[in-house]
Amino acid sequence: MTTMIPTWVNGKLQPVEKLKAHRRGLRHQAISVFVLRGEKILLQQRALGKYHTPGLWANACCTHPHWGEASEACATRRLREELGISGLSLAHRHNLEYRADVGGGLIEHEVVDVYVAHAADGIAMSPNPEEVMNTAWISYHDLIAKIDADPGDYTPWLQIYMNDYAMHIFGSEMVADEA
Repeated sequence: MTTMIPTWVNGKLQPVEKLKAHRRGLRHQAISVFVLRGEKILLQQRALGKYHTPGLWANACCTHPHWGEASEACATRRLREELGISGLSLAHRHNLEYRADVGGGLIEHEVVDVYVAHAADGIAMSPNPEEVMNTAWISYHDLIAKIDADPGDYTPWLQIYMNDYAMHIFGSEMVADEA
């Protein structure tokens, strides 16, 4: 199945096949979701069958809306499809843009709507093994330390989010240095 994503071509937003947009490094729409449980952040380890960044750790959900799909609807859909999570309220936190080489001759040049959702202890998840090979809950400060120690274990976009946009995503309470 061909997936068409919203992509800017010659300054105009139009549907472009997802892999073509990545091969050409075209600027396109995306969403990212961070799921929080108290002080912990949900990470997913991308399945080994993913066409880029397989086996790397990322935030709970990151993807592209289909052509004509609203960002929040996409975020809700992909939380369900990737992690089997439903029923969370999403809060839009930030809109950002980044460009990163994701290997294999592919470039992510994304304009991202970032959402945060708060989950209760014991949240039901059933990760799709075609999308996700593992999940973990980690504190903000532990995640920063792990990315600093082993950046090659994390997707380029998660590194960018944590290094450049953490205050917008998590707020000052979580990002503040520990005393």
